Amino acid sequence: MSLQNQVNEMLRDVDGAVGAAVVDVDTGLMLAVAHSVPYFTQSYLDAVAAAAVEMIRGRNIRAVEDMLSSQRGEKVTNSISEIQMTTDGTFHFMATCKNKKNVLTVLITTRKANLGMGWAAVRSRLARIEEAAP
Repeated sequence: MSLQNQVNEMLRDVDGAVGAAVVDVDTGLMLAVAHSVPYFTQSYLDAVAAAAVEMIRGRNIRAVEDMLSSQRGEKVTNSISEIQMTTDGTFHFMATCKNKKNVLTVLITTRKANLGMGWAAVRSRLARIEEAAP
């Protein structure tokens, strides 16, 4: 199943879902996206993708990983694999694929959504997203 089908299904299957995407964290490009919000323009979606990339693989994260590498005596990279964030009106779920750490799945829901269902939706699709990702 294609990446686009995966995000379409995630959006459809989670009560309260307003957006879902797969992002390449190396390039910041959105590989697939689905949403139900009319004001999610392409520039808005690009900004959200860039913010997600910064949170999971940004300069400050790399700086902390470099410090951990020095302290531990072994290379620490791509240490963040999942993030859940809450805003005034939304929950954001973000997770990287196990074997393709550059592939990030993002689900955005209203705060009426169940946190467990959001994580279940993201985690249950990671293997299929990984298979379909370039």
